[in-house]
Amino acid sequence: MWSEGTILIRGKVYRYSVKHYELSSDYGINRGRISKLFVTREDMVVLNYDRGWDTVAEDEGTELCLAILVKKYN
Repeated sequence: MWSEGTILIRGKVYRYSVKHYELSSDYGINRGRISKLFVTREDMVVLNYDRGWDTVAEDEGTELCLAILVKKYN
């Protein structure tokens, strides 16, 4: 299933699209349920996961966004 939304962190808007399943997978983030994740901030890609990391978190706000999404969908 695909889910999309926004998260406001410290005055910045993070837009996300996440593909997640009911069951965990070896391909998921931390072997969890998220198989694809795409996050932008101010039209810049800040996270991209497609069965492996293409773009990793490089700042505290993005790390917090990732933690929120993993807790909710993984």
